[in-house]
Amino acid sequence: MKAMIFAAGMGTRLKPFTDNHPKALAQVNGVPLLERNIKYLQSYGINDFVINIYHFGGQILAFLAENDNFGANIEISNESDELLETGGGLLFARRFLENEKTFLIMNVDILTDLNITNFVKLHETKGAMITLAVSDRDSSRKLMFNDKMYLKGWKNLTTNKKTVVGGIFKLRELAFSGVHCVNSEIFGKITRTGKFSIMDEYMDLMKEDIIIGYQHTANLIDVGKPESVAEAEKLFR
Repeated sequence: MKAMIFAAGMGTRLKPFTDNHPKALAQVNGVPLLERNIKYLQSYGINDFVINIYHFGGQILAFLAENDNFGANIEISNESDELLETGGGLLFARRFLENEKTFLIMNVDILTDLNITNFVKLHETKGAMITLAVSDRDSSRKLMFNDKMYLKGWKNLTTNKKTVVGGIFKLRELAFSGVHCVNSEIFGKITRTGKFSIMDEYMDLMKEDIIIGYQHTANLIDVGKPESVAEAEKLFR
């Protein structure tokens, strides 16, 4: 199985570090986020990666070269002309992923000990097109699921803006963990082009296709702010 690591973002919440570096190279206990996530996925037998780059992308290339790609097979999706966000970034990397039956996506600034084997097994068992790792934790944005854990909506708790399909019924609100398991058939269904969020596409796809949530209680830190680095250092040695 291949894994795509989203590493192209500007990392504005991690300023001032990201004024001169990509967020992928922010360190937790002296180890860059990108290295941690490559080795984390390798521990589950994944050794084929696609990494998208944009902000200080040359530093990421140099870091990988200096470390012999950590023994992994790595393909680079270079968005140097334009930062395409998560959806556009996935579509731009299509040539690396479309021949895979299933692949993983992970945000580079997420640190977790989620059991990837169990996550992929659920995806395969349920026959979903997309499976999203989710947990019951504080977040300003929540995904909404029915009692079968089918994705049915999205809600911004700050603005109270939401999108729901399938009528009014009780939905479970859970926070996305930044880890997806995706079938390559998605490339034949994406309607947007250029720069867009993959979540916007998921909100359209959930109307016709099965997108499920995998609820977990694993440790997870979004290392998006300087203060979250200190929090992550308590959990990830």
